[in-house]
Amino acid sequence: MTALVVLAIVLLVLFAAAAVLSTVRRRDMNQAIGQLSRETRQRDAARRKAKAKADGATPPATGRDVERALVAARSAALVPAASTSPTLWVPPDPDTYGVTRRQFLNRSIIGMMTLSITTFAAAAFPVFLWPSGSSGFGGLIRIGKLSDIKAEIQKNSGFLYKPEGRMWVTEFPATALPKARLAYKGLACLPGMEAGIVALYQKCVHLGCRVPSCLTSQWFECPCHGSQFNQVGEKKGGPAPRGLDRFPVSVSADGTVTVDTASAKIIQGPPIGTNTTGQEAEGPHCVGA
Repeated sequence: MTALVVLAIVLLVLFAAAAVLSTVRRRDMNQAIGQLSRETRQRDAARRKAKAKADGATPPATGRDVERALVAARSAALVPAASTSPTLWVPPDPDTYGVTRRQFLNRSIIGMMTLSITTFAAAAFPVFLWPSGSSGFGGLIRIGKLSDIKAEIQKNSGFLYKPEGRMWVTEFPATALPKARLAYKGLACLPGMEAGIVALYQKCVHLGCRVPSCLTSQWFECPCHGSQFNQVGEKKGGPAPRGLDRFPVSVSADGTVTVDTASAKIIQGPPIGTNTTGQEAEGPHCVGA
């Protein structure tokens, strides 16, 4: 059955091809179109030339004759170039043409780079020569007279914040000095405690959050993870590994208090268990109540 179908398809294709060829042939015969052989064209050309010669007329020009005539006309119109010796190139005088665009751009770029480097060096050079002044964090900061600072601490319910030094300043009780001399022996924060104050770095030693004061408990309580420190920065609870870090404090003869906030001078907070003041929470906690 399959072989019959294939045979039928082949016969149908052959019949269609024969029909197309027959139609094309019939159309060419009806319209009298087609191609002449080369011999036929040559005989026709020779017959036309012989007839024109017998009649005394000029034989018609062929395509090749027209091409040869055009080539000859173009050749006749060409003018041979004059043979001259080559001219040596002489560079122009720089004073004649002045500064080129490339030279101008190069000099402008070098000038701008020189100006930028000079400006940067002038701004950065003093920073490396002289230490930071007493006007901001990272250097020595004068926070005022000792008596005025204690008055401000009492006015602010036991906690005085100094934003220029990123620190808390609180009072250190005189009754706790004997324990403090043992716990903080040899540390630069002890002179401040002897004078009655302590300067605490605001950053929590756990993960670096800013530790606020809690007026109800009179402690420092970190809102991030619940670390708690008493009023002088000694750890009371939470995940902090030690007490709050602190800055060296010095008091001059006239009572001026100076705090050194340089990063190299920061004193690591006391270890867990240090409790020189014995202060417990004086009210509800602000964190984890």
